[in-house]
Amino acid sequence: MLEKKELEKYYIAKQLEQKEQVDFQHLISLEQIKRLAGVDLAYWKQKETEYAVCCIVVIDYRTKEIIEKQYCVDQIEVPYIPGCLAFREIPLFLKTKELLFTKPDLYVFDGNGYLHPRHMGIATHAGILLGQPTIGIAKTYYKIEDTEYPVPEDTAFAFQEIVIQNQIYGRVVRTHPGVKPIFLSVGNQITLDTAMEVVKAMTTKESHIPLPTRLADIMTHEIRKQYQSEWVRQ
Repeated sequence: MLEKKELEKYYIAKQLEQKEQVDFQHLISLEQIKRLAGVDLAYWKQKETEYAVCCIVVIDYRTKEIIEKQYCVDQIEVPYIPGCLAFREIPLFLKTKELLFTKPDLYVFDGNGYLHPRHMGIATHAGILLGQPTIGIAKTYYKIEDTEYPVPEDTAFAFQEIVIQNQIYGRVVRTHPGVKPIFLSVGNQITLDTAMEVVKAMTTKESHIPLPTRLADIMTHEIRKQYQSEWVRQ
C-alpha cells in the first residue's frame, strides 16, 4: 500500500476528477421518495487490527416503519486521512448495500456531501457511484477554510446557510429547541430545499437526529458491542 502522504495525493486527485460527475440535473422530488435508507459506520480495534461495521436501515418515508436492516463487518486497511474519509468507508458501504433486497429512493448518510473542501464527502462520493440521490447529515461541523458556521435561532427547524467564498455548501439546522444543530448537505441528484424537507419529515420527538441515520447509528453500536463481546469471550 502507498504511504499515507502518497495516498492522500492520490485520493484528492480522484476527488477532483469525480466531482465533475455529480448530477444536479436529474433531481428527485419529494413525491418520488417512497423508501429511504440511513447509513452509518462504527469502528473498533481488536489487538492491532481495526474493524468496522456498516449498517443500512431502510424505512418507509410516509409511515416511518422499518422495511429492512442489513449490516456488514470487515477489516479496515485504509488509514484515516482528513478530507478523504469516503475512501475508507465506501468499500464496506458497497458490500452492505449489495445485501439489500429493497431499492431505496434516497440514501441518507451520517456524514457530509457537498459540505467538504472539494464537495466530495461520503454522500457525494456514494451518490456518484450509485447514480442515485443522496444527502449527508453530520452531527459535527467540518470546518472549511476556517469558516465558522452561523448559529440558527433556538426554534424547531431554524437554519442558516453555510456560505464559503460566496457559495452555499450546506445548512446548519436546529431540529428542536435547546439541542445542538446538525449539518445538512446534498450529495447527488437532490436540491438542498428537498433535503431540508426530508429532514423535517424524518425528525421525531425522540431525537434531534433524523430517523434514518439515528436508526443506523443505534444499530452500529449494537453490532459493534456484539462483536466486541464475542472476542472477549474467545
